[in-house]
Amino acid sequence: MNMPRFNFASPNPLDAWVAARTGLSEADFCHTQLQVYQIDRFVDTVTWAKLHSPYYRHALADVNAHALRSLEDVRRLPFTTAEDLCRNNPTLLCVSQNEISRIVTLDTSGTGGSPKRLYFTPEDQEATIDFFLHGMAVLTRPGDRVAILFPGERPGSVGGLLALALRRLGATPILLGWPHDSETAALQLKNSHVDIIAGAPIAVLALAKSTGAMQVRSVLLSSDHVAQSLRNSLEKIWGCEVFEHYGMTEMGLGGGVDCTAHTGYHMRENDLLIELLQPGSNEPTQPEELGEIVISTLTRRGMPLIRYRTGDLSRLRTETCPCGSPLMRLDYIHGRIGTPVNLGLGILNMAMLDEVLLADNGVIDFAATYRLTSSPHLHLDIASLNGEDELPLLKCRLLEIPVLAHAVDHGLQLSLSYVGRELIKHAGKRRIHVEMAP
Repeated sequence: MNMPRFNFASPNPLDAWVAARTGLSEADFCHTQLQVYQIDRFVDTVTWAKLHSPYYRHALADVNAHALRSLEDVRRLPFTTAEDLCRNNPTLLCVSQNEISRIVTLDTSGTGGSPKRLYFTPEDQEATIDFFLHGMAVLTRPGDRVAILFPGERPGSVGGLLALALRRLGATPILLGWPHDSETAALQLKNSHVDIIAGAPIAVLALAKSTGAMQVRSVLLSSDHVAQSLRNSLEKIWGCEVFEHYGMTEMGLGGGVDCTAHTGYHMRENDLLIELLQPGSNEPTQPEELGEIVISTLTRRGMPLIRYRTGDLSRLRTETCPCGSPLMRLDYIHGRIGTPVNLGLGILNMAMLDEVLLADNGVIDFAATYRLTSSPHLHLDIASLNGEDELPLLKCRLLEIPVLAHAVDHGLQLSLSYVGRELIKHAGKRRIHVEMAP
C-alpha cells in the first residue's frame, strides 16, 4: 500500500509530533519508515518485558526478540487478553510498585471475576499528556476555555491529564467532571462561557439537551460509541463541530483522534503498534475489512502490553486523508466483539438503540436489559427530560428497528420504564446487559 509522505505544512498537529517523537525527518517520514521504527521499539519492548515481567518471561520464553524483523514475525507471538490482566496484573509489572504513580481499576463488561488493573509510571503518564496536548491542538486554540466532563478529581485521572495538556497548550481547562445532576451541570456549563467541550458522548448530549442553544465551537467525544443521531443532535443544538477520540486505559488513555476531515482516527503510532485481526481468527484483515484491534505498547516501561486484544472492531482506512497525514487511520469504532444480542431472529446492538432513542429531543440516557427466559424480554430504563408520557411514542419508534419488530412479532416482550431526568450509572462502556434465566 502506498502511503503519502508527510507535508510539514500539514494542518494535522499530530504529524509533526509523531515525526519528532520517532526521530524521522521530512524526507523519511512515510508509513514504511514508521513501521521500521515500530518494529525496533517492539523488539525493545519484548526484550524489556522478558527481562522484568514474570508473566512475559514465561509467556515469551520461546521468543527470540532480536529475530523479530516484520509484522509477520510479530504475528507469531501469543496474545495478551483482558483475562490475563485480571489474573496476572502484578506479574505483568516490569518495575517495582513504588515506581508506579497511577493505578487504574476497571470493572468492565468484558470480563468477569476480578477487575483489571493497569499500572502507569510518571513517564507513561507524561507521554499521554503530550499526546493529549497535540491531539487537542486539532480543535483547540490558545486562549480557549475548555469544559472537561471526565473524572478529574484524582491525580493521574483522564480529566486531570487532559487539564494539564490544555494548560500547556495555552487554553483554560474547566473541570466539571461527570454531570451527576444534569440541570446543575447545565447551569455551570452556561456560566462557564466555554469554547470547547470534551466528554463522554452520553454526558455531553445530556447537557446539550439541558442547556439548549449555546455558543460552542467544537466538541470532543471519547470513551464510548458515538451514534450518528447523537452527533446530529449536538450539531443542531450547539451549531458545533464534533470530533471523536479513540482511546482506552490499556492504550494509556490516548489512542487516536480525528481531524477536520472527519474520516477516522489518526493513531498514536509512535507509542502503539496496531494490528487488525479477523474476528474469531488470528489472521490479519484485508484492507477495509472489519477486524478486531490488537495493540502493543512501544514506549511503556511500567506495564507494557504485547499483542493485547482490545475487543473493539474497526477497519483500516487506506485512502489518503484530505489532511495529508501519513499516520495510520482507523475507521470509527463499529462496536465490540461479543456485545450484540442475538434475538433468535437477528442481531440487536446498542448502536441500533442509540440511533433511535438518542434522536428524541428529551431522551438523555437509557439502559437496556435482555432477559433470556422461556419468554424472552427486552426492558429499557429511560432517562428523559420529557417525563414518562412519551414512553408509548418511544416504544413505537423502537419498533421501526426491523430486527426488533420481527422479534416482537414472534413473542419477544418489549417494555420501557421512566427512571427520571438524570444520567444512569453505567459500569464500563454502555451495552445491552444480558440476564440468563435462573
